[in-house]
Amino acid sequence: MGYRNYRALYDKGLFPLKGAEQLTNGYMDTPVEWAAGMSSHMRLRDFPTFIWSTDPDEYMAHFAIHVTERIAEADSVIINTLDELEPAAMDAMRAMFPPTLPIHTLGPLAFLAEQIVPKGGPVDALGSNLWKEDLSCFRFLDGKEPRSVVYVNYGSITVMTNVELLEFAWGLANSGQAFLWIIRPDLVKGDAAVLPPEFLESIEGRGVLASWCPQEEVLRHEAVGVFLTHSGWNSTVESLCGGVSMLCWPFFAEQQTNCRYGCMEWGVAMEIGHDVRREAVEAKIREAMCGEKGKEMRRRAMEWREISACATRPGGRSFANLEKLVADVLLSGGKPSC
Repeated sequence: MGYRNYRALYDKGLFPLKGAEQLTNGYMDTPVEWAAGMSSHMRLRDFPTFIWSTDPDEYMAHFAIHVTERIAEADSVIINTLDELEPAAMDAMRAMFPPTLPIHTLGPLAFLAEQIVPKGGPVDALGSNLWKEDLSCFRFLDGKEPRSVVYVNYGSITVMTNVELLEFAWGLANSGQAFLWIIRPDLVKGDAAVLPPEFLESIEGRGVLASWCPQEEVLRHEAVGVFLTHSGWNSTVESLCGGVSMLCWPFFAEQQTNCRYGCMEWGVAMEIGHDVRREAVEAKIREAMCGEKGKEMRRRAMEWREISACATRPGGRSFANLEKLVADVLLSGGKPSC
């Protein structure tokens, strides 16, 4: 729905930007309360980032408009979400397309897959990770108290500067919390991720660095208390499935939108500002792990975990939608749009 609203943003003159200064002078905080199917808390900065451009011909913005306006040509639409999580978006989508176009919410897919795919079976063994997993992290998690570990992972493709890496590192170290930090080999733009020896010394015994991990399993481990994330959709949904609250540092595309919903609609997240400072990182981690707001975020995350589980069990809406999809589209030779 964020992409679908691009045309309206364009027609109202909010895109393209009039100059690069609009990225920093407060213009991006312009409220956008009227966007179809979207939260009333949306600001211009909360829409997918391809409109953060001064180029009226920005390819990805126009590609998003083109694709979302062609959805009506599909036989069916499949979305990895559940109606309870995004009711306004789902109502708006169903209203803007012909009633003959079914829109199937099949999420969270991880929970749904567990109902229909035997654990350890051939499909389950394929996995979906883009990096080789390091399973040694579970030895660290198994030795920790429930909800005592900060899990940090910026996803498969998000990158940062070495300065940002260091600010996050010292924010984690100074928080005093135990943490598991996934640092991909290509996490830092144009360079290898290098952390100083004094940082490694300061976290000995309470901090573990790994190159990758099976994220779904980590987020469902009882030791994990909060997830510091880039707010990609897969990570967001996996965190909700684990009942884990989030600290968000969105990078690009739809991550800003996911972050805004996590903070303002679902009550499970806090945002770390774009201009990363170790003091702010430390304070947010402490609040999320030990503060009153953190407790409320954790409570809401646990509620969303149960709602998601119910939707994907036999009798739940997502489970029923899968059965209907198979019967009405796949077995009839239709072409769904994912």
